[in-house]
Amino acid sequence: MKPPSTLRLFVLLLLVASSWQALAADQPLPRSTPEAQGISSAAVRAFVEAADKEINSLHSFMLVRHGQVVAEAWWKPESADKKHVMWSLSKSFTSTAVGLADAEGKLSLEDPVLKFFKDEAPAEPSENLKAMRVRDLLSMSGGHDVEPKFVIDQGPSVKGFLAHPVLHKPGTWFRYNTPGSYMLSAIVTKATGQSVLDFLKPRLFGPLGIENPDWGATAEGYSLGGYGLFIRTEDIAKFGQLYLQSGKWNGKQLLPEKWVEQATAKHVDNSKAPSGRTSDWQQGYGFQFWRCQHNAYRGDGRDGQICLVMPEHDAVIAITAQTGQMQTELDLVWSKILPAFRAEPLPADPAEQEKLKQAAAQLTAHPARK
Repeated sequence: MKPPSTLRLFVLLLLVASSWQALAADQPLPRSTPEAQGISSAAVRAFVEAADKEINSLHSFMLVRHGQVVAEAWWKPESADKKHVMWSLSKSFTSTAVGLADAEGKLSLEDPVLKFFKDEAPAEPSENLKAMRVRDLLSMSGGHDVEPKFVIDQGPSVKGFLAHPVLHKPGTWFRYNTPGSYMLSAIVTKATGQSVLDFLKPRLFGPLGIENPDWGATAEGYSLGGYGLFIRTEDIAKFGQLYLQSGKWNGKQLLPEKWVEQATAKHVDNSKAPSGRTSDWQQGYGFQFWRCQHNAYRGDGRDGQICLVMPEHDAVIAITAQTGQMQTELDLVWSKILPAFRAEPLPADPAEQEKLKQAAAQLTAHPARK
């Protein structure tokens, strides 16, 4: 038999790669019952009903245990196939792009920020600005006393960020800073030649089966970084599951395990930060991930977007919403779901599973009932 030509072999490899990508894109998370994965349907229903009553208002909820979706609900008119704005949950995806670029040797967390912006830098940068590293942007400790102002519809700007006074030594002062996340996006583009969106497509979105993500960009050509990503609820759950699995997906190490450990660890103390929040906003901050109570961590965004990872219970919760009650969302997880986790499967309970199914089917987004 005649060996295939180089061109034919190349075409064959492309077809195989395309088929694999199509298969990955169509691959949802596996489904199971709550009881089979060690949590009662009654406990999940109690969470859904309490959230429906107390929160104004949830849009979706998905619970993954042991890698299996055991509960999912959408508040009409939201639906499983509808993409939702992530707001600042986008930051965790930008952080992931930085981790991948670091792993590929395109940048280092120790790189000075000004290394990437020689043309945009002030004529006489301060010593604190010169000391600011990629690592400091990741941990929201770049040194700004207040967040640089920007217009949401237009996004931050590189020059505006670099012109802002850096009053604190980088790495020593926590200040939540969306323009700092934008700078991370710009750094990824400077280092790789691609927007964060394009850089992540073959490395993260494609392998996870996150189809057609949308991410706004500024006039400067950089993905917004700190917000602006639109994906589905199950996409959030997949992202959390990837981190729960230490960066491994379908037997392949998509993210370095070391990066997952770094990104989700506590790097700065925010216990005294004037956030206006309560306990889950004062547990420490990682690399664009928040630490939580109960040794959990999360990415989150304005109006209640949450990707909550609970390693001790092998669980992920994805939530979308339009609410100012983000602590209430978490409090209900801690009070209704967390105590219900069991190490072993529970006896099948078709009656309670049907009650959960019916409760989920009747949800409609609404203001909180008094």
